[in-house]
Amino acid sequence: MATVTLNHVYKVYQNQSKKTEEVKPAVSDFCMEIQDKEFIVFVGPSGCGKSTTLRMIAGLEEITDGEIFIDDKLVNNVEPKDRDIAMVFQNYALYPHMSVYENMAFGLKLRRIDDVKRDKEGKPILDADGKQIPVKRKYTKAEIDEKVQEAAKILAIEEYLDRKPKALSGGQRQRVALGRTIVRKPKVFLLDEPLSNLDAKLRATMRAEIIKLHEKLGATFIYVTHDQVEAMTMGTRIVVMKDGFVQQIGAPQHLYDDPENVFVAGFIGTPQMNFFDGYVTADGKVTFANNQSIKLPTEILDKFDTEKIGNGLEIVLGIRPGDIKVSDTFNEGSSVTCKVEVIEALGNETIIYADCDENNNASMEHSPTAITASVKLKQNPSRGDKVYFDFDLEKVHIFDKATEKTIKKQ
Repeated sequence: MATVTLNHVYKVYQNQSKKTEEVKPAVSDFCMEIQDKEFIVFVGPSGCGKSTTLRMIAGLEEITDGEIFIDDKLVNNVEPKDRDIAMVFQNYALYPHMSVYENMAFGLKLRRIDDVKRDKEGKPILDADGKQIPVKRKYTKAEIDEKVQEAAKILAIEEYLDRKPKALSGGQRQRVALGRTIVRKPKVFLLDEPLSNLDAKLRATMRAEIIKLHEKLGATFIYVTHDQVEAMTMGTRIVVMKDGFVQQIGAPQHLYDDPENVFVAGFIGTPQMNFFDGYVTADGKVTFANNQSIKLPTEILDKFDTEKIGNGLEIVLGIRPGDIKVSDTFNEGSSVTCKVEVIEALGNETIIYADCDENNNASMEHSPTAITASVKLKQNPSRGDKVYFDFDLEKVHIFDKATEKTIKKQ
């Protein structure tokens, strides 16, 4: 299939109506090498630049600066139709008056392929030097039918080939949109939030189908989503973006275990990581949230950049809800005392929303001492109960408050 390389790519939209305002790039200095057959996911909040980057790879957006290569070919000025890529859109973009078969075959009917000039018997015609004469030709009806039937079999939509899009469910329409790209066998598949219009159950099903499709085709996939669950479950590598900048690139588990900054730590993982402003001393005592504190043992403290940890360094302490347990006793150095605010009993787990300041009346959203724990309990506490939350000290994250970057040794 293909590799995709982005070298210092920028995209700037000039705002002609407000010339006095500073123009901020939609994408800034994007650099990445995507290997053959990788499944890359661009993830981030709305407006972070992920779809713009995808559209620049597709050729649907002009690049302001930088270079994009598909394989070793510079494609900055290559038309989208000549880049040998296929794109699946959020809204499917199916022709409503055409059948499923006709929708899948439409692109092939317009496409011309390289061949050689042949006689009536199908044998190549040679020129005066004995060389075959190259020509461009359209796909034959038999070739189109073979490709459509093959793609329909892969996607299990053979029985729907005669239906119109309006007679299909959302998941079936999504498969047709995928099938339209598969028949072309492009070098790169580009998918722009293709599951956002589906319900939760169907999204989970289609996630699995796209993963299996990637494995079957052995192609390069670049997938855009705002859903971090999709990113974590589908990508071989994830690109986390914010405000046009790449925040971190890595395997899903690496981003979860070793986020480089507060944004990545908070964006990856459900429920979101807990954050507390505080300070840390050289002996590993971290004070935060209503003067409660934990004490990092030496072997754990050594994992952090001790040159940055000084007396009173302002930090942001991070701990994931799944790395907190409810304890019957208060364990000095690893426990905090909290008041239960909300209980979500989900059967296999319980989400406890609490506050480390028993006298705090602020909402959970705006409370600097709010804490969330994901635990397995047979008997749930009640609202207003005092509980002891015990931190898994090996899973604590510490970020520099000023830069919001991790101070953990990389």
